[in-house]
Amino acid sequence: MSSSSLTFCAYPGGRLAGTLRVPGDKSISHRSIMFGALADGETTVEGFLTGEDCLCTMKAFQMMGVRIERTGETSLRIRGAGLHGLKSPDGPLDLGNSGTSMRLMAGLLSGQTFTGTLVGDASLSRRPMKRIIAPLEQMGARIESNDGKAPLNILPHRKLHAISYRSPVASAQIKSGILLAGLYADGKTEVFEPEASRDHTERMLRAFGVRVEARPGYAALEGGQPLRATHVRVPADISSAAFFMVGAAIVPGSEIVLSEVGVNPTRTGIIDVLRAMGADIELLNPRQFGDEPVADIRVRGRGLTGVKIGKELVAAAIDEFPIIFIAAAFAKGETVVEGAEELRVKESDRIQSMCDGLRALGVSAIALPDGMRVAGGRMRGGTVDARGDHRIAMSFAIAALRAEQPITILDCANVNTSFPGFAALARRAGLDLRVRG
Repeated sequence: MSSSSLTFCAYPGGRLAGTLRVPGDKSISHRSIMFGALADGETTVEGFLTGEDCLCTMKAFQMMGVRIERTGETSLRIRGAGLHGLKSPDGPLDLGNSGTSMRLMAGLLSGQTFTGTLVGDASLSRRPMKRIIAPLEQMGARIESNDGKAPLNILPHRKLHAISYRSPVASAQIKSGILLAGLYADGKTEVFEPEASRDHTERMLRAFGVRVEARPGYAALEGGQPLRATHVRVPADISSAAFFMVGAAIVPGSEIVLSEVGVNPTRTGIIDVLRAMGADIELLNPRQFGDEPVADIRVRGRGLTGVKIGKELVAAAIDEFPIIFIAAAFAKGETVVEGAEELRVKESDRIQSMCDGLRALGVSAIALPDGMRVAGGRMRGGTVDARGDHRIAMSFAIAALRAEQPITILDCANVNTSFPGFAALARRAGLDLRVRG
């Protein structure tokens, strides 16, 4: 089925209610496969996200000789190959739509003694890879690309050298790719960032026995350290929970509880933004899943107010901005987002995609080079194009709760990359959502 063959039809009215658990965290699920594959011994994973992106990562490591067994609907057993035990695959490693997989695996494959070729779908093949190629080449990697884009052909290398790298952007993907290459390098690899990006890699490497230095905007490790198998419990994904958080926040009378959500402080920008807009959000029953903080999130619906969102909040909410723009469309007054130019190089240009969609539905929105101005108020309804971007599709589905007329959303099949079962869970929560195609 092509992505353009799936359409969402979302109808106005209703409110969100009940207790939900969204699927496992995508970032942590990717890393559980990668680190489990490089570890000595048997790693078990509980709560794994079975979306298409993570399944592409799993298949790639199976092609490199790693034995991975599905022991339940969301549980895995990974028999690690060790740091130097991966085998040459018999063909290109197809990573589908996953930018995380491509950038992290570019670092990991840079230290191997065989050639690895990374390919992806049309969307991934348009995304910029020079930002990870450049530091890896400073470490001695040999990478062939299509003018800085996929496919990436990563040539054999016996030893990389450590670098101290100042990243021009705050990106967990760039940082993690460099740290993974650093495992194969002589000396201490350091990454400095202009703002703190999500730190799942640092936390999980420690859980696998690797000594990592980390503080906001900095991470470092010594090369050659082995990984020891462990048990990984994956929390629910706050990026997926964000759709229901906003859905409840914009509809008076809604009340939902989202259970076992990861509340890593490098990921909770969505909570900070919604609270600044006046949302009623509580974190209940805080606890730990390994090194990751977890809580149940309760949201009650009440009116929101427009705010200014600056660069200091962008890194901690980068994947949630499509649904933040929906919150802005129903807030009283104007919301201004600045410092979010990274949104233009996601699965789609998320600034332009959301601006065009909002305007098609009668909302006053102006795209800025690094963000958007949205005047809150009424949303009519109509047809929007998700442009193959899963977060655009889900955001406009949630918007229908407060729209005056139905919203039809085209090109939605890529929702399965990050949130399999979204439509069914949304209906259970109270959204009148129908799927065609």
